[in-house]
Order: sequence, then structure tokens, then C-alpha cells
Amino acid sequence: MFRTFLFAALLVSPFAQTVVVAEETPIKVTTYNIRYANPGDGEDVWPNRRQFVIAYASGSDIIGMQEVTAPQFEDLREGLPEFGSYGVGRDDGKSGGEHAPIFYRKARFELIDNGTFWLSESPNTVGKKGWDAALPRTCTWVNLRDRRSGREIFVANTHFDHRGAKARAESGKLIVRQFSRVPADRPTVVMGDFNCLPDSEPYNAIASSFTDARLTSESKPTGPSSTWNGFREIVPDRIIDHIFVRSIRVLKLSTDDPRTANGRFASDHLPVQMVVQLGESVEQ
Repeated sequence: MFRTFLFAALLVSPFAQTVVVAEETPIKVTTYNIRYANPGDGEDVWPNRRQFVIAYASGSDIIGMQEVTAPQFEDLREGLPEFGSYGVGRDDGKSGGEHAPIFYRKARFELIDNGTFWLSESPNTVGKKGWDAALPRTCTWVNLRDRRSGREIFVANTHFDHRGAKARAESGKLIVRQFSRVPADRPTVVMGDFNCLPDSEPYNAIASSFTDARLTSESKPTGPSSTWNGFREIVPDRIIDHIFVRSIRVLKLSTDDPRTANGRFASDHLPVQMVVQLGESVEQ
């Protein structure tokens, strides 16, 4: 699936022409690790958080989520009927294990193509654990067309391993290799829970080809200097959830802190949201 898209992405119609369109409406893109549905989470079990995660997600146009189990995925799709979605379970490529799905607002975007690869030495092998990873890990991708401007945007969502240092470093390199044939002028987003801090080896691997949206935002990023709270408190200077971009204008970026009605964290991670514009011209 992945290689088919990459080949198609490089084809240019002989009848292509550049058409200038009006300045587009900004797009909200978010990454959010929603915490898997662990029945041992006490007050923070999924049923107590579900409606608040859904309410927050509904404010985005594109959102990548991590740690989504099959029942959670069903809840999210039911609660976000205005969104299309794509994602598969990491264990079997169907519904087994956690998913890293991407949701997109159907009124705004048309799905052109999608796919998944595994973060391992054999990316096309379903359920494969890579290097020293504790668990199978995936990267989900979609290619979307903005119905308003006609421009395409390539979006990837991933979750790096929490234990394997080599797996994280190699996963960063793999993502760069896998997306190297996506045209450099194609607006591209690579986001997720990378389980690594800025200036670490896996972070730098991705930053060699993409730009941290936090660094290119035209306005100063807002919110905590961390994306981890562990359901207890926000741990300072622990940004492990990132959004990387290429050929995208980032207007602003925020680390948000959605809470439940009881004032508890809606997840053990904080979401990161950016507001972007894709550009003003499109090939038709």
C-alpha cells in the first residue's frame, strides 16, 4: 500500500496548470496520546475521560491519536461522526492491539490514499517488533485533499517505543527513508508520541528532513513546556509529543491541557495543536 502511494505521488499530470486561489481558511492539526483503556486507572479510567477527549478532538480539523484500543476507536468514531478516520491495530493490522489513527474533518478533506507500516527492520511485516522495542509500533499515514483549496496534505502519525533506545533512533531514520519520495513541496506533517526529548537521537533524525513546528511557528508557542503529566502533575521540560512539518506555514502552536468535569487530566499526555496554512496555489 505504501509504495503504491509513493509512486503515484510522484506522477504529474501533463495537463497540470497552476491556479491561484483565495487565501485558505487555516487548518487545526493536533497530536494527542489519549492513554489506552486501562481498567486499573482508578478515577482516570476511559469511561470517565471519554466525553472530554471527544469534545477536545472535535475542535481540530486533523488529529492523530496514539494508544487507541479497538473499543476506544469505536467510541471515538461514534462521538466524532463529522470525521473520517483510518488506523489499524499494531498486533495484526486489523483491530488487535493499540492503534495510531488519524481523524480528518470530512467536510474539509477528501481521503485520497492511506497506509500503515511497522517501525522495524521489515516495515511491511505486520505485527513486527523492531530492534530492541518492547512492543510492535506503527506509523499511520493518509494523503488528503483540501476541498476548499484543492491542495493535498500528507499526514503521518506514529508512536515510538517507550523502552528501546535503539528502536526509537532507528524508527526516526526509517520514517525519513519511507517519506523521502514524497515531493518536497507537498505539505507534510509527521506527528505523534515520539517518547523522546528535543535534540535526542530520534528527534534529530526526523529533524534532518522536517522542521519542528514549535520552532517555525510564526507566533510564540503557548502552554506548558511539557506534554507529560502521568495523571498527577505536569512534569516540567518533558516535551515528548511533537509535530514536524515540511512546506507548511505554521501560524501558531499550543500545548493544551484539557480536563474532565472534576478537573482531572483528560489523558496522561497533553495534546499539541498547530494552526497552519497550506499555501495559495494548486495544480489541477
